[in-house]
Amino acid sequence: MDTFKTKSGKTLAVTPIKHASMELDFDGLIIQVDPVTDGAAPVTDYTQWRKADVILITHDHYDHVDAQAVEALSKDGTVIVANGNAAALLGDGEVLYNGDNIRLADDLVVHAVAAYNITPGHTQFHPKGRDNGYIIEADGLRVYIAGDTEDIEEMAEVGPVDVAFLPCNQPYTMTPQQLRHAADMVRPDVLFPYHYGDTAPEAMMAALDGSGIEVRIREFQ
Repeated sequence: MDTFKTKSGKTLAVTPIKHASMELDFDGLIIQVDPVTDGAAPVTDYTQWRKADVILITHDHYDHVDAQAVEALSKDGTVIVANGNAAALLGDGEVLYNGDNIRLADDLVVHAVAAYNITPGHTQFHPKGRDNGYIIEADGLRVYIAGDTEDIEEMAEVGPVDVAFLPCNQPYTMTPQQLRHAADMVRPDVLFPYHYGDTAPEAMMAALDGSGIEVRIREFQ
């Protein structure tokens, strides 16, 4: 678990789960991101996790959306925030398109931002305008969860942020070199490479060397 302090002294705690899945605890408000039971290894039993106040889903691929996990995490009042395809798959959810935002509490706002592929031959994986990344503003703390994306030009408008989660696995997201370019655009204080599959942590660290960014490697294969 990694913890961060907001401007008024509240705590945001990040618990990595796997791949693109994580739990955020913002002063007792539980946010689950892209929860999946067996869409990515290892199998996760979400009935053993705390119920979520908010579930954020970036897109409708099997390793990012899972009705079983959503059901296990849901309670009365749980807000599901998703792109259009994921919401349609679940039959539920507040749909955000790129550029939309939703206020979930007085001091908590989620913004949907672009996430897509740009490399020729890869654009079918995540076409422009379909999927979401998210910027979470929690009492002044800015957290960027990029979703499945490459180093797109829109990232120059995201930063600076306090914390960023940037994906690094080909052919679906970024190479280590693209990861460095994305990090230079977003300018986070702390960077978690995530969704990194078979990409060697050493390769990511080498690409980020000299960036001036604190890089934390966690269990996000």
